[in-house]
Amino acid sequence: MAKKVTVGAHPWVYAATQPGYDIYPILDRIFEDMAAAGMDGIELMHTAFRPDGAVERIAELSRHHSLPVTGTSFGGNMWDRSAHKAVLEDAELVVSRLARVGGRTLGTSVGATPAPKTPDQLDAQAELLREITALCTAHGVVLNLHNHTYEVKDGVHDLLGTLARLPDARLGPDLNWLLRGGVDPAGFIRRFGNQIVFLHLRDQKADGTWSEALGEGDMDYAAIGEALREVGFAGDAVIELAHERGFTPTRPLRESLRLSREFVRNTLGY
Repeated sequence: MAKKVTVGAHPWVYAATQPGYDIYPILDRIFEDMAAAGMDGIELMHTAFRPDGAVERIAELSRHHSLPVTGTSFGGNMWDRSAHKAVLEDAELVVSRLARVGGRTLGTSVGATPAPKTPDQLDAQAELLREITALCTAHGVVLNLHNHTYEVKDGVHDLLGTLARLPDARLGPDLNWLLRGGVDPAGFIRRFGNQIVFLHLRDQKADGTWSEALGEGDMDYAAIGEALREVGFAGDAVIELAHERGFTPTRPLRESLRLSREFVRNTLGY
């Protein structure tokens, strides 16, 4: 029997409206909305784990809403050796606290540079990724390389540079950022399917702007679903809504999340 794909949501669309993108003060609302929308779990942002008392508060919200914490997003300028100590210390805090609330995935971004990364910068980020991967393994957490556009533009320069140094790395592609970076999502899934353990799902219209909910745009999720079935995807699929700057929602966020969850079920079968 195929492994059930867990479908969760990420709170970026909430963070985008908060001072400093800080979701900690509104965690109650986020958990309530995601549970009401029918999510199987929630992927948090690593800043939510930093405050004192975060573990206890997150664990209680997860219990109260019967909404498991599946993981968290995480990032830092890993290409910069002068930042390594601080990023690793942050990872040690976040991963240990994530494990205490039952999380199992760390969606990791390596940081952007103005120009394509040099071999030395790629070496540096691979060195730190090895350390953070080992830390995750010790806590029963799986690190996946999460992409924005910068990792996959310029002929997938950044991501391929990392994979040349860490060929067994797990991947957690954001399918919409792939598209915006000039990469066909279905083709990417077929190319790297045996390493993909995680997905971020979002949608956009034909004019390139984000749709309010998943399924209200023009991305070819039928083709994406076919590719996922071909490679036997069995990881976590996380809805990460985003709205363009200045966009005014026409409905409550929990309703857009509910519609997005229904679309994933009807189109991808999860």
